[in-house]
Amino acid sequence: MTSKPKFNPALHDDNPEWTKEMFERARPAKDVLPESILSQFKNKGGRPRIERPKEAIKLRIDADVVEAFRKTGPGWQTRINLMLRSALSDGKIKKVHLGKRMGKISVVGSRPKRKRA
Repeated sequence: MTSKPKFNPALHDDNPEWTKEMFERARPAKDVLPESILSQFKNKGGRPRIERPKEAIKLRIDADVVEAFRKTGPGWQTRINLMLRSALSDGKIKKVHLGKRMGKISVVGSRPKRKRA
């Protein structure tokens, strides 16, 4: 691995290091530049706000499920979200019932049917 070359001020005459006098003479850009130029540098505040932003949560998912989604490549979290949204819109998830012990969860409408003997 090659090391990064050190800065050589002699190679950068057009941008000399500022002296104390230069800092004392400096004025804010709003006092020096016209508004037409300043308007190009105003902070626009990032992305526009969306009506219903996504919520960051901590969710515990079985390791094999996470592994399977990660194998699908970048965007695997978005795909999980799409599958959950699809299940909601299909009516597969109507009611979640927690059993007496935490971790025993049944989702109405998604249980496999028993085979009759």
